[in-house]
Amino acid sequence: MEMVNDVRKDSQPSHQAFPAGIRPRKLGFDHDRYTQMQSERILQRIAEFGGKLYLELGGKLFDDYHASRVLPGFRPDSKISMLLKIKEQCELLIAISADDIEKSKIRGDLGITYDADVLRLIDAFRGVGMLVSGVVLTKYAEQKSADVFMKRLTGLGIRVWKHYPIEGYPYDVAHIVSPEGYGKNEYIETTRPLVLVTAPGPGSGKMAVCLSQLYQENQRGNRAGYAKFETFPIWNLPLTHPVNMAYEAATADIADVNMIDPFHLEAYGVTTVNYNRDIEIFPVLSALFVQIMGHSPYRSPTDMGVNMVGYCIVDDQVCREASAQEIIRRYYTARCGHLQGTATMAEIEKIRLLMHKLGLSDEDRPVIGAARKRAEETGAPVMAIALDDQTLITGKTSDLLGPSAAAVLNAVKRLAGIEKGVHLIPPEIIAPIQELKCNYLGNHNPRLHTDEVLQALSISAVTDANAAKAMRALPLLKDLEAHSTVILPHVDEDIYKRLGIRVTQDPQYQVKKLYHKS
Repeated sequence: MEMVNDVRKDSQPSHQAFPAGIRPRKLGFDHDRYTQMQSERILQRIAEFGGKLYLELGGKLFDDYHASRVLPGFRPDSKISMLLKIKEQCELLIAISADDIEKSKIRGDLGITYDADVLRLIDAFRGVGMLVSGVVLTKYAEQKSADVFMKRLTGLGIRVWKHYPIEGYPYDVAHIVSPEGYGKNEYIETTRPLVLVTAPGPGSGKMAVCLSQLYQENQRGNRAGYAKFETFPIWNLPLTHPVNMAYEAATADIADVNMIDPFHLEAYGVTTVNYNRDIEIFPVLSALFVQIMGHSPYRSPTDMGVNMVGYCIVDDQVCREASAQEIIRRYYTARCGHLQGTATMAEIEKIRLLMHKLGLSDEDRPVIGAARKRAEETGAPVMAIALDDQTLITGKTSDLLGPSAAAVLNAVKRLAGIEKGVHLIPPEIIAPIQELKCNYLGNHNPRLHTDEVLQALSISAVTDANAAKAMRALPLLKDLEAHSTVILPHVDEDIYKRLGIRVTQDPQYQVKKLYHKS
């Protein structure tokens, strides 16, 4: 059974301290420094406002894989780790738009509705010991689905507050900051110095919740302030830094554009980076602050932020290279999305322009060339995986395995130091799986997908020492780069994601049909 097809650019000496194909990964970001500096900065901002701060949280608190990809060393849970240092001073409010509930809006990365994600977030925050005070229904206008969700939350013992649409928002400042505007919203009684306001996604009304609470606190004679915590763009990196450009690629679908903050430049003579939405709304925010507090505490949108990420980059070149790879990955994701009807040509062209500005092409992602070259040789789909030492491993389509499954097996064999010709999964294990697929489950393709191969490998590992070694090498696949010459079946894409392999795909299907099963 032919399983190994590899193209090696270099190899490690036999006396190396790391397994074959593995070198210590370079870090560009200091996680420990970040958690310390960021928590201190937030505490400082609380003190500046007399001991009470409403902090709008942008981006993801859990599972921030974009940040971990472009800032090697940043952990997907770095922001939560930071907040846990000051958790005794924090409480959380989760905002969700009643309109989004009514529309059953889906969180694209998770494939669940925003209301379901609210429950997931509550569980996640409680799971790490953080206080969730409740949920704010924004833009509430007696939507039926919102009422159902509100009853469900109440039944689960979760407090709910209603905030209403305000006519003329956000530009009619006098009306907004009045008893008929923010004054109509239900006041949220909070007890801790730091109130974190988060949401399932953009457009949920986080900022409106913060400003409404500022108004309500002011009406009650309580001192309080507002700040924004958003990782990207990184304000103290150049506008054209690949890390900031990778953020533009990540937000191509919502047309975010990084810009020099003109207000900060005028006020301080210092060049900083923000994004278009915050810059456009800042004059309105400033006017709202004046109406609520009697003065604006900020002279620029950059002033509102507390982000310390830029101070924790320890190897700029590593972050530049990682961000370049992210932009290329986003480009291929958009191209596949366009074919599948989930992305527009405008998104593709925007990311293509970013690649052009940085001089990036397919050649900057070696797995693309390796996969395509092998596909030309075999006349069938191929998956290529790049190991840490830049060894390029390919997996071809065979009678037994799909290319994704073959590539994973070939990669773990190389990482575990197992010879090419060694069979990790005997035919007596593969054959019953194929029979089950085709004769009992109605599949027409007998080739094993990646999940089926891993299950077979785990069974083989019980009695075979090489299979056991290969199983132990699976964690070494995390953060490796890969490319497929066709759009992957959902099951293979999901397994690669779970293994932590970063995959790009050529925007074409293996077979020419109108309907493709997900």
